[in-house]
Amino acid sequence: MTTKVYVSIIAAALALCQVNLATAQRQVVVPQEPAYPGWMPTMLVDCPTAGTLQRASFDVYMRAYPNGGIMGGTDIGLSNRFSVGISYGAEGIIAEHKPNWNPRVEFSVKLNLIDEGLVFPAMTIGFCSQGFGSYVERFERYTFKSKGFYAVASKNYPLSQWQVGLHGGINFSTEQEDKDENLDFFVGADTRLNKNVGLVVEYDFATNDDRRETSLGKGRGYLNMAVQWIYADNLVMEVLLKNLNNNRKDAVDIWRGFRVTYIEHF
Repeated sequence: MTTKVYVSIIAAALALCQVNLATAQRQVVVPQEPAYPGWMPTMLVDCPTAGTLQRASFDVYMRAYPNGGIMGGTDIGLSNRFSVGISYGAEGIIAEHKPNWNPRVEFSVKLNLIDEGLVFPAMTIGFCSQGFGSYVERFERYTFKSKGFYAVASKNYPLSQWQVGLHGGINFSTEQEDKDENLDFFVGADTRLNKNVGLVVEYDFATNDDRRETSLGKGRGYLNMAVQWIYADNLVMEVLLKNLNNNRKDAVDIWRGFRVTYIEHF
C-alpha cells in the first residue's frame, strides 16, 4: 500500500473516532442527586426519621388540621448531615372568627451522625419545638406535644420492587407544664404501594401524656397514619389520620388533616 493510502485510512479512523466521541458526549446525562437520600423521608406523620435534606436543598410544607387550623414551615439542608427549620401556624384561619395564633415561631435542628449501612441503621439526633393541633394555653402545650430533644434510627429493607423503611426513636419534650416529664418513645414505617401511592404508619407511646389529672391522653399512646399521593419526585400530598385508637380524652372521632410538601434545590 502506498503512503497516500495509509494516510487516508488513518484520517478516516480519526474522523470516525471524533464522531463517536461527539455522540457519546451528547448522550452523557449527569444525574441529579435527589433531595431526600434514597428511601428516607424526614418525617412520618408527627415523628421524625433519621433522614435529612441534602446540602443546598429545602422543603416547604403546609398542614391543615381540625378547627380551621393551618401551619406552614420550611427546612433547609445546610449540609448533607445538618438541617434547620422554622414553622408557625394558627387555629381558626379557615373560620368566621379571629384566628388563635400559636404563641411563637417554632424551630428545629437535625444532625445525622451515622449513615445507613448494609447492617446498621442510620442514626440522627435533633430538637423540634413544634407540636401539632390546637395550642392549650392552660398547660402551655400543643394538643400533640412537640418531640423536643430526640434520637432516632432508620433502616430500609427491600420488599419486592419497593422498600420498607422502619424507624424508632426516643424523645424528651420541653412541654412540661402538665407535670408529665417522662421520656417518650415512638416507632413507625413507610412504604410505597405503587409508583404514586405511599403509606406511612407510626405509633407514639405518649408516655409523657398519660397522667390521669392533667394530661390529654388516656395512656394508650397515639396511632397515626398517612396516605400519600406522590405527584412528582419533589411534590407529595398526604391525607393525615391521627388518634386512630381514640387515646385523646376530649376526642369523639379520629383526627383528620392534610399536608403538602414541596422539595427544591438552590
